[in-house]
Amino acid sequence: MRDIVDVAKRVNARWLTVVPGYEHEKLPHDYQMANCVDLLRQCCDILEPHGLTMVLEPLNHPTNHPGLFLHESPQAYLICRAVNRPSCKILFDIYHQQITEGNLIPNIDHCWDEIGYFQAGDNPGRKEPGTGEINYGNVFRHIAGKGFKGIVGMEHGNSQPGPEGERAVINAYRAVDPG
Repeated sequence: MRDIVDVAKRVNARWLTVVPGYEHEKLPHDYQMANCVDLLRQCCDILEPHGLTMVLEPLNHPTNHPGLFLHESPQAYLICRAVNRPSCKILFDIYHQQITEGNLIPNIDHCWDEIGYFQAGDNPGRKEPGTGEINYGNVFRHIAGKGFKGIVGMEHGNSQPGPEGERAVINAYRAVDPG
């Protein structure tokens, strides 16, 4: 983590994405949870003096990331509450959470106090909004209505190649922009 601080400073980053790793088959889940919380607190001790925030990203396990320890937003919420530090928040990746749990708006509400960052990508296919099943107009309106002023990262591919695809991405975000 100390080395990451130096890199973050060089690139002027404020947010660090953290994926806690894989589940351990032979260690009960609750022990893994306690170990995770303890380690993240130690990470906070390193990050906070530098104004850095780590965001824990639950990744879907059915489609893309089987076996990872952190895959649900309630679990990320529990970890962040247990760590209880301002430098440990949730990265709510709308694509991953749609696959893992659905019910995006209620789950955003439940996790709201611990969300530091959002990522967007439609499902299926992880392309720009409007290419899949997620109603990004409603999701973004809801987030804006709750007063979110942070970052929504665009972590997806383009549904079309070249300049046409780039224009399609811009138009897709204009179509779902609540402002």
